[in-house]
Amino acid sequence: MIKVLIVDDSKLIQEVLTSLLSMDKEIEIVDVAEDPFDAREKIKRHNPDVITLDVEMPKMDGLTFLENLMRLRPMPVVMISTLTQKGADTTLKALELGAVDFIPKPQVENIEKLMEMSSVVINKVKVAAKSKVIHHDEYHQVAKVKSYQRQARRLEDKVIAFGSSTGGVTVVNDILLALPEKIPAVIIAQHMPPEFTGSFARRLDNEVKHPVYEAENMQEVKSGAIYIAPGGKNLQLKKRAGSVRFNIFEDSNQFSFQPSVDVLLSSVAKLYNKNALGIMLTGMGRDGAEGMKEMRDSGACTLAQDERSSLIWGMPGAAVELDAVTKVLSPTKIVEHISYFIAEDKKLWN
Repeated sequence: MIKVLIVDDSKLIQEVLTSLLSMDKEIEIVDVAEDPFDAREKIKRHNPDVITLDVEMPKMDGLTFLENLMRLRPMPVVMISTLTQKGADTTLKALELGAVDFIPKPQVENIEKLMEMSSVVINKVKVAAKSKVIHHDEYHQVAKVKSYQRQARRLEDKVIAFGSSTGGVTVVNDILLALPEKIPAVIIAQHMPPEFTGSFARRLDNEVKHPVYEAENMQEVKSGAIYIAPGGKNLQLKKRAGSVRFNIFEDSNQFSFQPSVDVLLSSVAKLYNKNALGIMLTGMGRDGAEGMKEMRDSGACTLAQDERSSLIWGMPGAAVELDAVTKVLSPTKIVEHISYFIAEDKKLWN
């Protein structure tokens, strides 16, 4: 049984989550807590496998509690978040602090929508229970590696494409912070709802030295910039009038995740061949494995985050299983290999 503690000051949310999660025979709700101090005692008493945590609570806010928890007693946490601008910013901070995932909380008048998402909520809790608990001190450990300044080819001729999902927010942030001064275009498909990718791009833009944008349809892809695929839509690259531009579209029937990593990487393989670098980070499922295989078959370099540093080794593992990966590396080594790719120093890949 997966033992779950619900931490939320709303009696309604406590009842709805208890009812919803109890529908699965593998989940046991061991208790509910109305504030972080109550939660602390009940964590000691029940030793739960997963806790669901609201952000806005009395006595201590959820982020402060989460930071203390991940430092002193790391465990899988699923955040309960509102789909608002403030909720998105807070949730992204929670993911950076170590939360595994989040569940969108509708307004009280639309609370029945949470019950309609029962399978999604149950799955998120089950995935969290199986995820690797990473101690607070292990986050943000990507080193500032020495950059190789030599460029054998114009940066405009190259591209770096990332696929990322559960657990990827922190890793993406750390890798981007460590990038060299001069980079080709960097494009990231991070599994995230539409309300969150704009906030994600703005947070990154405030932290890293390169400009970060939420990609727009028909926007030209330029070196030196970082682009985040918009949530709820797919992003692919197309050649238009002599330049590479984004083609953004929706197709929820064909793709389980939007943005689809497979869609992005497949289009990169067709346009850039050996002048592309594909990187698969932590995440649940298999999205991106087929696209990364296309990249490798076209002559591109492909990297996957190693299992030890991945919160969930689903997506990287699937790519490795498909023989789509050139190297399996830690985030620090991924940063080094980005520099090697830019410098076209093949000797350093060995």
